[in-house]
Amino acid sequence: MGILTDLTRMWLTRSVRPFRFTGEYDQVLPFSDCEGLGLYVHIPFCRSICDFCPYCKVLYSKALCDRYINALIQEIHLVGSQSPNKAQVTSLYIGGGSPALAAERLPEILSAISQHFTVTQGIGIELHPDDVTVSLLRQLRAAGVSKISIGIQSFREKFQSLLGRRPVDAAAMARALAAVPFETVSMDFIFALPGQTLEDLRTDIDAAFSLGANHVAIYPFIDFTFTRSRVPSMAKAEKRRLLDDITRYCQAKGYFRSSIWTFSSREDARYSSMTRDNFLGFGCSATTLLREQFKINTFDLEEYCRRVESGRLPTCLTLRFTLRQRMVYYLFWTAYSTRVDPADFQRFFGRSLKRMYGLELWLARRLGFVTVREGGYEMTLKGAFFYHYYENFYTLAYIDKMWGTLRKEAFPKELIL
Repeated sequence: MGILTDLTRMWLTRSVRPFRFTGEYDQVLPFSDCEGLGLYVHIPFCRSICDFCPYCKVLYSKALCDRYINALIQEIHLVGSQSPNKAQVTSLYIGGGSPALAAERLPEILSAISQHFTVTQGIGIELHPDDVTVSLLRQLRAAGVSKISIGIQSFREKFQSLLGRRPVDAAAMARALAAVPFETVSMDFIFALPGQTLEDLRTDIDAAFSLGANHVAIYPFIDFTFTRSRVPSMAKAEKRRLLDDITRYCQAKGYFRSSIWTFSSREDARYSSMTRDNFLGFGCSATTLLREQFKINTFDLEEYCRRVESGRLPTCLTLRFTLRQRMVYYLFWTAYSTRVDPADFQRFFGRSLKRMYGLELWLARRLGFVTVREGGYEMTLKGAFFYHYYENFYTLAYIDKMWGTLRKEAFPKELIL
């Protein structure tokens, strides 16, 4: 696993230099001139902890939540005040955890954001199914939220039980969604669970759209080493058939594919916090991506609050990109949308995609991973599967190691990937 990712990194970056994260960081972030800038806010509180979930989260306590939100707002001001003018950003996504547990303080968070940033493409928030009530949805709409993503995982009782989740009250959810409309209503599902079939997923997808969703995200199950999950992984060949069958089913229904794992009933219904050229992250474990650096905040909630309360950014690790490293990062996450546009690459880097990666693009076409359409490179079904397959290696070789380390150390001195 590590050998594959190391060889790929060296080939694509044309260097044996690893990704070297250090504990040093910039107190002033150069974001004011970034194009395509997005925002992400992390709220880590949950009513209960799911064993399979790898994200930074803690059990909810009102006192702890209030202290955290105070620090979060202070971090937003620390960063936002660095720009002489309001920065224009594409979007704001609020994730967790279960952000609805801090719904009463959401207007304060959005007020702090609005003092420094102008959001042009809407505000999205993740919701637990239990939070999809008329009163909560109205509260979100009144605060300015235009997109919601509901973490269903599965409507099927056998998979809810496997994941340690409670049954979803589908009828109550449908009533709430009908009463309070949103621009995008996304529902998240997990695929590649043991014993899962296309019929299971078709049932989930059909249920989602019938209950009021206009967008679904079907993410693969990944067995992170630091979680307590004991769910076994699905075999590669079976997983590939399932991903291909899901894609064919959704396309046959006329749904639009907006990324490797997302489909929508309307082309303008989108929900993705990842596919941004640059973004600022606020809150514990949140990441920030800029032209020349990538940084991640501490996972330790107490240390996060303490650092921000002292007037310093809560950065725990920073990667200074080489040009080729930044190109690889750009291409990896742009490819998540299933399409790479050479004109966009040229605008971002001032260099030709074909000149920088002509051999790789030629090989990808010869191997049947991509086709050329309307001047851009689009993934085939085969390419989408192998992207997913490699993304699984990347996640376990890099993200698993980083997140596993940061759960133990609030501010490590160095991490080599």
